[in-house]
Amino acid sequence: MKSSHYASFFYLFYFMKTLEEKLKNPVWYSLNETHHKFLIAYDGVQFYHPDICIFGSFFDPSKTAKALNAYAKIADKFFLVSENETPIIDTNYVLLEKKIEGCQMILEEFVDFKITEDIVLLTAEHMDEVHALIWLVMPGFYRKRGFEMGTYFGIYKDNTLVSITGQRMQTDDFVEISGVVTHPDHTRNGYARQLIAHTTKEILKEKKLPILHTNKGNPAIPLYEKLGYKLTRDMNWWLYRRK
Repeated sequence: MKSSHYASFFYLFYFMKTLEEKLKNPVWYSLNETHHKFLIAYDGVQFYHPDICIFGSFFDPSKTAKALNAYAKIADKFFLVSENETPIIDTNYVLLEKKIEGCQMILEEFVDFKITEDIVLLTAEHMDEVHALIWLVMPGFYRKRGFEMGTYFGIYKDNTLVSITGQRMQTDDFVEISGVVTHPDHTRNGYARQLIAHTTKEILKEKKLPILHTNKGNPAIPLYEKLGYKLTRDMNWWLYRRK
């Protein structure tokens, strides 16, 4: 093998290995790269600033109890995200509310889809509208400043924002599509599919891998698969609350 070919092979192998490791712990690597400015760290456990997002990550479960106690002082509810590790908690201060069994999907091969709607790039001026729509459809966890995590796109009808997609966790190698929400009065019009397709293409322009996370059994999974996404691994969300 020529040295140039060997170098190219080694680089590709190293990149793919690194990407695979990042995908196994997306919150951790997002906070170490693109979202480092939002990082709050406690001895081996990392969290987003709670004004932005209430996700945390770890490698060593033995470190999670003290970290959760500390984070609970600034956030009343929060998640730890893990592929297969179970966090340890101190039930004197923190209680498990529920475990959400989720999964990760990555783009295998994009299947293009015709865009017929006018898709708008949303700016900080739209932050309140985005927050209101997400809380209408999925109340509870989205933070208004979550808008700062990435780019959002939307569809308007009669001057009202009725459907959006956003970007959440991201590193040098991947960007997560999230905040896929449509107003209940405007479902079954293909808005979400068009927005996901548009956002996917925007991520590909950055030469990054589009990914997303969802609950196991979500009826939207076939929609994602039609656009070229495939299920890759479990990704569990442990929801805790301050006692």
